[in-house]
Amino acid sequence: MTEKQLSALWPRLTQLLKPIGIICILSVLVWVTPAIAQGTVKAPIVIDGTELFEVESSGKFEADNRARGINFQLQAAIELDEPPTVQVNADNPNLPIISLNNDHLLTITSEDAIPGRTQLNQANIWASQIENAIVRAQYERSLPYLRGSVMQAIVLFSLAFILHWTLGRFWRRTLGPELRAVTHIPDPDAPSANTQPATSVDLFLGLLLMAVRVGIWLGAALYISNLFPWTRQWSYRVIEILSNSFISPIFTLGNNQYSIINLLILVVLLFGLQIVTRTITNLVKTRILRVTVVNRGAREAIAFVIRYTLLFIGALVLLQIWGIDLSSLAILASALGIGIGLGLQDLAKDIGSGLMLMFERPIQVGDFVQVGGFEGTIERIGARSTLVRTLDHISIIVPNSRFLSAEIINWSHDNPVSRLHLPVGVAYGSNMDVVRSALLAAATEHPKVLASPRPQVIFKGFGESSLNLELLVWIAEPSKQLILKSELYFSLEAQFRKHQIEIPFPQQDVHVRTGNLPIELSPQLEQTLQQLLQLSQNGKGKG
Repeated sequence: MTEKQLSALWPRLTQLLKPIGIICILSVLVWVTPAIAQGTVKAPIVIDGTELFEVESSGKFEADNRARGINFQLQAAIELDEPPTVQVNADNPNLPIISLNNDHLLTITSEDAIPGRTQLNQANIWASQIENAIVRAQYERSLPYLRGSVMQAIVLFSLAFILHWTLGRFWRRTLGPELRAVTHIPDPDAPSANTQPATSVDLFLGLLLMAVRVGIWLGAALYISNLFPWTRQWSYRVIEILSNSFISPIFTLGNNQYSIINLLILVVLLFGLQIVTRTITNLVKTRILRVTVVNRGAREAIAFVIRYTLLFIGALVLLQIWGIDLSSLAILASALGIGIGLGLQDLAKDIGSGLMLMFERPIQVGDFVQVGGFEGTIERIGARSTLVRTLDHISIIVPNSRFLSAEIINWSHDNPVSRLHLPVGVAYGSNMDVVRSALLAAATEHPKVLASPRPQVIFKGFGESSLNLELLVWIAEPSKQLILKSELYFSLEAQFRKHQIEIPFPQQDVHVRTGNLPIELSPQLEQTLQQLLQLSQNGKGKG
């Protein structure tokens, strides 16, 4: 295999090894971490990681001590090649004794018996379970069974690898695009999606795919470990720790206790609620509001109100169904109010400004605005910020409060018709009637310039090097004003060449004056200079 092929294969191998690494780390933690204490009321009787039953404390013997001795005897019997001999001594029906290979194993007390059974019935049932478990454990240590288990492990590992790869391919090419199409979310792998911000739904889908893959490898690892008697205890401990960790309550709210499983299910339901509300809002916006409401900004405002209303009501319903008393959240609401008063003023101001923008509507989705030094179209008005897409297709996230606290130029407010100013300078001596006709001709010939109001030419004044004029035209598409200005200047240049109108360059005139130098000489110096001048003239005459 060449180096290029190895470099191409490496990303796939690393992607495959991630869940395997997580499973390995989990196995190490299980190996080095003691089991979670469950108290001394009951203790399990286990053979090769399979729990048979539980015993209780009896007199001065704790349940853990009883179970530890019984498990040791069972493990010793498994290592023998002879079939086990399990008997029940019923000399005392109230205290029957189970013996293993003629050795005392367990005395059944009233605490051990399940309600509704006698101690003797319970002893017979447990004796049968012990004998069957030992016979099975001895068979699982035989060579034919181990050979078959190795083959099953290889097949299962291959199936897990194929399922891992197939799931990723199916997710990227089929399920992921379908979910994004339903929720109107751009595909992050598409070339045009580089400018799209990642959403919570993208994060949820990625985490869900990772969780499914980890679940596949965890299930495969647990199944393979269950095939072999020496590794079955690992899966037993993993399942025990996971069950105790995820099922045991971690906190209490009101009269209810909640575990990690409860919280995970609640998080999944809340994510599902977000997807459902987004889907319903998009359907209402594209199927109903597009037909009944012409204005895009009004559609976005109505969709915004519908979505967050559904989210609020849905969250309340989910919390009530989940058993959370909303009155118990009063302390949390008070703490949130203090947090807003101390450190979240800007966030509260932005959210309040977002509500005012939605209902007052000084700006709307689709408006062409100028924010600071940027010009762009408003694509989305959120609860906290507004997305402005510039003419260079750059997304600018602007806090909502800025639209209410600073001056914003909205070219599309109420009426999208706006006027463009095109300054022009011509040389001195030009025929102004011809210049005005050329300017008006360039304006009226352009299809994007409105005929009403009519274009105008304004004489601004006399400049240092030119006669300054300004062409005023009206347009209905302010977002295209940069392109329109460029096209109009091209037309003006063609008209000036056609009518031989000169566009001046900056000029400066330099005047040089001659005359006597304002220097006064003394009589002695003047006489000396005259003598030198005569001597030089005499010398030239002789020559």
